[in-house]
Amino acid sequence: MHGSPEARALHDLYPAIDLHADSLMWSRWVGYDLHARHDPPLPRAALGGHVDVPRMKEGGMGAQFFGLVSLPIGQRHGLARVIDEQIDALESQISRAPHRLAKVRTADEIEAARARGQVGALLGIEGGHALEGSLDKLAHFARRGVRYLGLCHFSRNELCYPAYGRGRKDDAGLTPFGREVVAACEALGVVVDLAHINRMGFLEACAMATRPPIVSHTGVIGAFEHWRNVDDDQLRAVADKGGVVGVIFCPQFLGGDGLAPVVKHMKHILDVCGEDTPALGSDWDGFIVPTRDLCDAARLPLLTDALLEAGIRPETIGKILRGNAMRVLADVP
Repeated sequence: MHGSPEARALHDLYPAIDLHADSLMWSRWVGYDLHARHDPPLPRAALGGHVDVPRMKEGGMGAQFFGLVSLPIGQRHGLARVIDEQIDALESQISRAPHRLAKVRTADEIEAARARGQVGALLGIEGGHALEGSLDKLAHFARRGVRYLGLCHFSRNELCYPAYGRGRKDDAGLTPFGREVVAACEALGVVVDLAHINRMGFLEACAMATRPPIVSHTGVIGAFEHWRNVDDDQLRAVADKGGVVGVIFCPQFLGGDGLAPVVKHMKHILDVCGEDTPALGSDWDGFIVPTRDLCDAARLPLLTDALLEAGIRPETIGKILRGNAMRVLADVP
């Protein structure tokens, strides 16, 4: 078991919610079993094998947001089907052991799953290209339990432009369809996720927002300057609308390996926005090599220890682990 008794006690009080892991991509591709305890297949936990139910339970996790990935490389059609197939993969795995894993959407459903001893599985789409230009597809995914939509991934789509990647355009904001999607998300109870989008589109979406947006997985420029990270104005724009920012566990964007860089990014968000904004945004199973101390879900209490050692109050850590995400998820139309 990882972590001190103090850290594990905090996880008992505040079972953690992580905002982004791409495990269902592997379930769809290679039949990755969420119920089996895995060892990452490559050295340094490269590529995948970071998340499964046994290690989530061991790491004191209450729920995991699974990012639904489709890759618009050389294709424009069939992307929505790829999202449905990942949702199908989750539902198939839940049907095998419904006492261990539950598909959830709201804060109340997460609490009910906790009371039954289940880990909650939440869904978020990574990239608006998966809508294939259709608001009807957004409504379809909302009916299937999708709780957030990342407007962008690594390429331009019908909604917006990426911070980096194909079709990058720094002086352009949301498209007219992108603005329609933001409004439709709010009407459907789908949280707007601003990971990967360019700065102009990010700030425009925040200005439009009447419900809390999130950044599901990111670093912050105030802790380490990198194209993937968001600046203080972006942090404040999310915080001003009651949203949360999930800190990624990838050293490439943190500026170093180990727990100290993760804590540095958390502390910067605390300094800029206060304790209601930071959250967990691991990006486990997402083609990353995670920071060595957080190479799988079982090790999450090690981060809690590092936050305690940095002098962060237990109540604030509870918000980082669970409370801030739960507040956003309680905001249902």
